[in-house]
Amino acid sequence: MSAVWHEVECGAYAADLPLWEELAERGGGAVLDLGCGTGRVSLHLARRSHPVTGLDNDAELTAVLEERAGELPVTVTTRDARDFELDSEYALVLAPMQLLQLLQDDGERSSCLRCVRDHLKRGGIAALAIVESMPEVVEGATPVPDAREVDGWIYSSLPLGAALDDGAIAVRRLRQTVSPLGELSEELDEVRLVLVSAEQLETEARSVGLMPAGRRAIPATDDHVGSTVVLLERGA
Repeated sequence: MSAVWHEVECGAYAADLPLWEELAERGGGAVLDLGCGTGRVSLHLARRSHPVTGLDNDAELTAVLEERAGELPVTVTTRDARDFELDSEYALVLAPMQLLQLLQDDGERSSCLRCVRDHLKRGGIAALAIVESMPEVVEGATPVPDAREVDGWIYSSLPLGAALDDGAIAVRRLRQTVSPLGELSEELDEVRLVLVSAEQLETEARSVGLMPAGRRAIPATDDHVGSTVVLLERGA
């Protein structure tokens, strides 16, 4: 079921894809996609002939990606972004969709950053997307649910808003499922994004041997907030 909700809530997001494509072209080598999910980014880059390794700790999501990849240059691995060891180095390591903020604290972020360092080629770039502050509330805006039909089932995810809660942005959604017979079930879902600034992330990166290499911005859309992308390179 996690794959269905991942597709409903994240599958249509595309505002970041031009940046990942630009960085992959610049890097000219293999790409590691952390928190790859069902392959939104991995498949986009692989279709443009970039060899990609997709890494996620959810076996249901990686199974979907492996099936979808087919003959594309995609390698899939089910591992934790905080503790992984692969047999390759990469020209580009991506952490889209605020993956770093899903980690609990600076200790977990440092563990992830060490793994990134160990798998980044000399001259390669790591690109980490974060939201630095609470998104602004648009007065009068009516939230529209993300929805999808799968085999006669309707899946709808309605944003209920976001709130600051103990150093994190708590993003809440109402998930509703309608069966082919019209039976409705629903549940509340909450995702917590631990607050971290670009400057703080760069400081943590320096401590593990990754050097700041600039920042980029991903613009907001009608349905998604904008992001800051922190760029890092492996130190000497």
